[in-house]
Amino acid sequence: MSLLTNLKCPECGTIHNAAVLNTVCINESCKSTLFAQYNLTGGISKSILQGRPATMWRYKEFLPVTDEKYIVTLGEGFTPIIPVENLKQFTTGNEVFWKDESGNPTGSFKARGISAAVSKAKELGIHTIATPTAGNAGGALAAYAARGGMKAIVYMPKQTPRVFKDECRLYGAELVEIDGNISDCGKLVNEHALLNNWFQVSTLKEPYRLEGKKTMGYEIAEQFNWQLPDVIFYPTGGGTGLIGIWKAFDEMEQLGWIGAERPRMVAVQSQSCDGIVKAFHAGQYVSEFTDGGFTIANGLRVPKPYADKVILKVLRDSKGTAITISDEEMSIALKEIARNEGILMAPEGASLWQAYKKLKASQWVKPQEKVLLINTGSGYKYLENIKI
Repeated sequence: MSLLTNLKCPECGTIHNAAVLNTVCINESCKSTLFAQYNLTGGISKSILQGRPATMWRYKEFLPVTDEKYIVTLGEGFTPIIPVENLKQFTTGNEVFWKDESGNPTGSFKARGISAAVSKAKELGIHTIATPTAGNAGGALAAYAARGGMKAIVYMPKQTPRVFKDECRLYGAELVEIDGNISDCGKLVNEHALLNNWFQVSTLKEPYRLEGKKTMGYEIAEQFNWQLPDVIFYPTGGGTGLIGIWKAFDEMEQLGWIGAERPRMVAVQSQSCDGIVKAFHAGQYVSEFTDGGFTIANGLRVPKPYADKVILKVLRDSKGTAITISDEEMSIALKEIARNEGILMAPEGASLWQAYKKLKASQWVKPQEKVLLINTGSGYKYLENIKI
């Protein structure tokens, strides 16, 4: 089934055994996120996808679970690509599309990464999984752990809307509320996981959530008939999806499914936590801890992404950029899209609409370019944050 061969550190090149439990690189000098490696040299044809279920597991050869019986799935993936129809006054000269992740189980793209991570953890004999979360990842972990017969422990900031907390408890997870941000949650999860022998699936501190998220990249290529868009906008908190999509493009080029052309990647951040934006425009290779407090886009309140080096490298390698959007701008965009396009998206996704309009106005987005905006989740969970 899976063509998984090993895990590799993208910074120092150290190879890790994928048949045993791993977190980050064992090399103390980098402790980088690990990337799963696959045998992609066997002349595999795109025809293998014909007739397969429309879920992310249609790409099972390039996912890390080696025995199908361990797959924990709720039907995640293969979300629709929807053209902008009624706001064409802003899209003249471009084709602009949404990839709408809100239809995933538990209402966000987090289902992809959690499905892959929980499935691999199950295969490796793990019984208890813990995570820090700004909201959506906690609900996804709670649901997939329930489906997989495992225990989930979720650390969440107290400021998170109540619906995210209720969701975790309904799925049977143990919820720990923290008076702080996701970084504070992460520190406590790390401490308690070591004490209690839990496996933690913090963003990019284990190798497999990335693998689930990368399936967005495979889908983008397949849904656009193997011709990638010119520009991809992505809301960037922890950055797993941005990195995963880029990794998928590299894998598909090795397979011969796409060529060497790549989209320019745009990281969109909240004004509250825009360390990546500042680092990118300052020409830095790491970001600084930046936390301006509450934002209506809970998922963007990540003061310092663990894989900031990798995120910044993707932006540079793709000749992309990074841009900051305020809560007020997100709220305006969310309502504009809901009232004109019939999509109630998460504030994180809505931020992309404002980012697109700004970069089009500045001519960074060029005429005739095909543009894809990735809405990462449903707005229904955020109603507590949104002023109608």
